[in-house]
Amino acid sequence: MMEAGNADSTAFQGPLTPLVQHYTKLQRQYQQTLDRITPFGLYRWIGTAGLLGVFLLRILLSQGWYIVCYAHAIYLLNLLLAFLQPKFDPSLQEDLLADEVEGGGEESSPLPSQRDDEFRPFVRRLPEWQFWLSATRATLLALFCTVSEVFDVPVYWPILVMYFFVLFFLTMRRQIQHMIKYKYVPFDIGRKARYGSH
Repeated sequence: MMEAGNADSTAFQGPLTPLVQHYTKLQRQYQQTLDRITPFGLYRWIGTAGLLGVFLLRILLSQGWYIVCYAHAIYLLNLLLAFLQPKFDPSLQEDLLADEVEGGGEESSPLPSQRDDEFRPFVRRLPEWQFWLSATRATLLALFCTVSEVFDVPVYWPILVMYFFVLFFLTMRRQIQHMIKYKYVPFDIGRKARYGSH
């Protein structure tokens, strides 16, 4: 009877069990590495910038993979916009507040509207850590795509460059207008916290 029980337990594990265990171990090591490098923000970004430099050198020296480069640039632009935007859009909150006031309810705005309002920190739609991780993964994927000729689609690259810069200018102008209208700055460089009535 005991032999049957042992046979059932090994049959239940199956032939893929060592692969699953190895994958779990690799996943744990990957997470530990990410946890170790989390506090080193400047070095993380320098590494990502170096990786991006290698990718751009690959594009320039090989004179190909312009579609991959364009798609990568658009993805990074979307990440940047999400990084600059507040988690709770004040324009949507204004609409909700107007509906609440008309309906008789009151709700507080996520951003301070007066000088005496309570301090509320700027909460990003995309946190810095996620921005860095997504940008690094995308750069690695784009670099990997330059290995295969399948992704080297012949295109007239000056049009892609011009279109990207127009898109960048228009989206950043709209973002800056949004920041000016709702009086928020997504960076805290040079700001000092003030406590009490000093």
